[in-house]
Amino acid sequence: MKATIVLLPGDGIGPEIVAEAQRVLERVGELFGHEFTFDSHLVGGASIDACGVPVTERTMTACRSADAILLGAVGGPQWDDPAATVRPEQGLFALRERLGLYANIRPVRAFDELGERASPLRPERAAGVDIVMVRELTGGLYFGTPRFREVVDGERRAVDTMVYTELEIRRVVRRAFEIARSRRRRLTSVDKANVLECSRLWRQVVREVADGYPDVKVEHQLVDSCAMRLVTSPASFDVIVTENLFGDILSDEAAVVTGSLGMLPSASLGDGRCGLYEPIHGSAPDIAGRGIANPLGTILSAALLLEESLGLRKEAAAVERAVLRALASGARTADLGGGRDALTTRAMGEAVLGRLERPSRLAGAPPEAARG
Repeated sequence: MKATIVLLPGDGIGPEIVAEAQRVLERVGELFGHEFTFDSHLVGGASIDACGVPVTERTMTACRSADAILLGAVGGPQWDDPAATVRPEQGLFALRERLGLYANIRPVRAFDELGERASPLRPERAAGVDIVMVRELTGGLYFGTPRFREVVDGERRAVDTMVYTELEIRRVVRRAFEIARSRRRRLTSVDKANVLECSRLWRQVVREVADGYPDVKVEHQLVDSCAMRLVTSPASFDVIVTENLFGDILSDEAAVVTGSLGMLPSASLGDGRCGLYEPIHGSAPDIAGRGIANPLGTILSAALLLEESLGLRKEAAAVERAVLRALASGARTADLGGGRDALTTRAMGEAVLGRLERPSRLAGAPPEAARG
């Protein structure tokens, strides 16, 4: 296979972790006989500094023509002025909106290879966690208008607007039902229907879509009770679908179950083949440039890229297997409790590369871990 992959390293630790994921993808190409072409572009704060905007039309054009996009992270304190009209996150929002990437898929699972102490939850609560979070990406409070500030009677006033259309809800809910159908056939729809009109429409549309999936058990849960359940009984969830703001918060909360935000990948998908793949953590400016960031979330995002956009399931499984074997061997970065023996970003990448195997050697490998 020939494929073009756009790299958007972004800000903070982004360039460091994307570099390791690129090395893994290059090795996959060598081992499995694929030809991957990498095209790197600026986004976020780096793009603001160089071009004055968080994403340029040249970058957007490259992303439109790519087979897949791999993103590091955006943002940092130097661009955090509340009064700023141009912000790094606007580049990410623009990519999602203009590329039609309306569904964010975040697999959340406990890694047995990290041991019982990895999660802040008691072992019996963290055991068996295997959730897929499906978050709507292009509607809701983050995109609604009007959005403005004003001064009324001498006091500053800010307005944000939550807006959802039936189409925006229906398409992401259908995606969640399809994922649930391929797993344990349980779907939890999260809203705030007791307060918000948008949530009442959300719940109504979910019920309508559910008629087409009689084999999937659906439950509706308010966002506050869902937040509590994620820490008291996370293994009781299979697939969770929710709107943009709630999904942003709940997916990060769920990620803590694994013990580190640095472990989890995500995919932003639309109706086309091309998707945007990124780790769920931020740019971590406090450790940027020190070479100690955990690249595994980005490497696992590259595995999602191989499977979802390129249709290379065996190759994706090989990458995931290599990550699990590296962890089982004791490879740890600082965030995973490596202590004095913590690996650098580069060394963790090497640990994964050293366990990537040729197709002919996969036959005797241990069974593939359960996947989201």
